[in-house]
Amino acid sequence: MGRQSPSRSQVFVRNPENAFERGNIKVDGKNKLVKWNKDTFQSENAGNGTSVMRSKFASVATMGLSQNADKNEIMTERTAFKSFESSNNAQDWQNVSKREMEERIQMLAKSLNGMDLNMPEWLFSKMMHNDKVRFSDHSMLRLIQILGKFGNWRRVLQVIEWLQSHERFRSYNGRYIYTTALNVLGEAKRPVEALNLYHVMRQEKSLYPDLAAYRCIAVILGQAGFMKELFDVIDCMRSPPPKNFKTGALDRWNPLLEPDEIIYNAVLNACARRKQWEGAFWVLQQLKQQGLQPSSTTYGLVMEVMFESGKYSLVHEFFRKVEKSSIPNALNYRVLVNTLWREDKVNEAVLVVQDMERRGIVGSASLYYDLARCLCSVGRCEEALAQINKICKVASKPLVVTYTGLIQACLDVGNVENGAHIFKQMKNFCSPNLVTCNIMLKAYLENKMFEDAKDLFQNMLDDSSDIKSRKDYRTLVIPDNYTFNTMLDALFAKQKWDDFKSVYTQMLRRGYNFNARRHLKMILSACRAGKGELLEITWKHLIQANRSPPASIVKERFVMKLEVDDFAAAISCIGTHCTNEHAFSEKAWLDLFMANSDRLQAGTLVRLINELNTVVAGAYEPNLIFQNVIASCKEFNRIHTTEISRTEAECTILKVS
Repeated sequence: MGRQSPSRSQVFVRNPENAFERGNIKVDGKNKLVKWNKDTFQSENAGNGTSVMRSKFASVATMGLSQNADKNEIMTERTAFKSFESSNNAQDWQNVSKREMEERIQMLAKSLNGMDLNMPEWLFSKMMHNDKVRFSDHSMLRLIQILGKFGNWRRVLQVIEWLQSHERFRSYNGRYIYTTALNVLGEAKRPVEALNLYHVMRQEKSLYPDLAAYRCIAVILGQAGFMKELFDVIDCMRSPPPKNFKTGALDRWNPLLEPDEIIYNAVLNACARRKQWEGAFWVLQQLKQQGLQPSSTTYGLVMEVMFESGKYSLVHEFFRKVEKSSIPNALNYRVLVNTLWREDKVNEAVLVVQDMERRGIVGSASLYYDLARCLCSVGRCEEALAQINKICKVASKPLVVTYTGLIQACLDVGNVENGAHIFKQMKNFCSPNLVTCNIMLKAYLENKMFEDAKDLFQNMLDDSSDIKSRKDYRTLVIPDNYTFNTMLDALFAKQKWDDFKSVYTQMLRRGYNFNARRHLKMILSACRAGKGELLEITWKHLIQANRSPPASIVKERFVMKLEVDDFAAAISCIGTHCTNEHAFSEKAWLDLFMANSDRLQAGTLVRLINELNTVVAGAYEPNLIFQNVIASCKEFNRIHTTEISRTEAECTILKVS
């Protein structure tokens, strides 16, 4: 007998608000706690909760195959849904070594990772039924682990859904598979999906969470700051399964568990995210009731809660408590250094780290990194650079990240000179990446160091132009959309139109599009400053991309063509690209002529009327836009003639008088 599996809607839901009784997720960050306890938080709908993914696997009968479909394709789809038994018996698995099986699993994972997420059901099922991979708990566990290393959490959930839909897959350790999937979701920072999967685990005995699963979901929720849901998990640990849970009559299975230090540390993580400093005392009280002595890590998290809540005096108090009960670790010292930095006690922060090193305690990369940023914030740039040697001994992150953080620390206090100095020193040890260059580019422009910004931007352009001849692409810094827009904003503010034209042309040439919200005002201002070629460049770019030019671009180009008596081009641009009737109404055209009357020669609109009448007479259907232009031209001429007559009459009266 196959086990009864939950429906797909229990795992993957379109709307997580009504998926589970306890799956409604929203973090309430507004209420201030007076008496801090788990009942203070109330569940709401998730503001950042999105459904995992749509369920797109249906039976073969509902696939809607055409009666005239190719027989070979139908047979391929049918073989994709063959049973596990026939698949596993296709080969003698005893002759396959563990190493060879591992290689096959990795090949399957790479194939699944490279496929489109919306692949047809029969194709996905065919790949999963690969005769080269034996279906077992181990193979499914390894498949999920490898997909998790690729960062493809969506594919992991797709594999879980597929396993749920196949009752003939006999799993003896399904709990481990689901726990591994929870770990993947935690690495990907997907708390909502992890909570949905956790609720599914609680509906079957073979999947029911053990301590490892509870730890995993607790850490995920704690890092996300989901306080109420984290307390629900703790309650579930201490409570029996739901009433509708099926167990044997003589089953003595007892799933009740007590939270351990790891789970309470997850609560402290949530308290830090929510700045609920009262929660730290609740955790310490719970540990005391269970007879557990808080470790240095627990005290470090308590200190972090106090630091995030602005309770700096309590940070120092808990650090002294750690010193009395145990040996402080790198986390304790890191929080203390950040607290002293926040209190503007930089010298004390340096002495604290020196005292730690005298005790023989190995500092973490984050500790030395925070100390270096602290020194940069007060202008002690060389001392900060000296910390990089210590960071390199214990760090796993790229060195460019460290230098970028130090540069940002200098810029945050307005010290662009020190930031530029670190930027130059950085080039001796590692190549700046795009983020670093964009940060420096913006800093140069904001501090009126235009020549430095121009040189940096030109170097980035040279790198991207040399991409075909360079073998090591990792050292290349290719400007992105943010880079071009940063330069354009600065050049527009300074009205450096020649440089603006060069940067704008490079942006379009490298595949970045015209953005009306950002670039329209710039282009129109450049045109009125005598750079009409920018409008033509933009016009060609939009036409080639099959995009309708904005009404302002159409009208400006229309007036520019009238200025040089190019009536054919003027009529062509309004006859093809005027789609918004409101923007091109009779009143809108009249307002345009009145605003640009100084740019139009006498008789221009009269000749325009004659040209439009010729075009209208030869057309099969009336053109509303042309009719509006003709009417507005006549009205403009009438108003203009009236004003001229009135002026002449006033002059005559003055002469007579």
